[in-house]
Amino acid sequence: VESLIGNDDLLGKVKMQEYVCDEVGLPTIQDIIEELSKPGRDPRQKAKVFEFSKLIRKIEDVKLGMRLPGIVTNITNFGCFVDIGVKQDGLLHISNMADRFISDPNTVVSLHEHIEVEVLEVDIPRSRIGFRLLLK
Repeated sequence: VESLIGNDDLLGKVKMQEYVCDEVGLPTIQDIIEELSKPGRDPRQKAKVFEFSKLIRKIEDVKLGMRLPGIVTNITNFGCFVDIGVKQDGLLHISNMADRFISDPNTVVSLHEHIEVEVLEVDIPRSRIGFRLLLK
């Protein structure tokens, strides 16, 4: 197999039909030959790296109107909770998820989804943060 990797001449001479059986069909063999012709290439998509805002470390750093990246940590009937990198997750109420009526937050966001939010409310004594979803 090592001699086949990246060697288009040898790969072209492989009689694929000889390797077809009940468990492995011709399309699978063709895929294997195609991947052997591209050594070192990773067919997986690049992972998206998520970073919290470097401007905030604690709830006191959060200000009205800030646009922040966040991760959906929990979805409820009334909205979802979003981690923006401070101790307390903030609430993205269902009424602030879209400019139209929605009855189910799951139609707008998914658990662990990376989203961008705008800060609508910061209540430091009660450790509460309120958001509005920014559309991509």
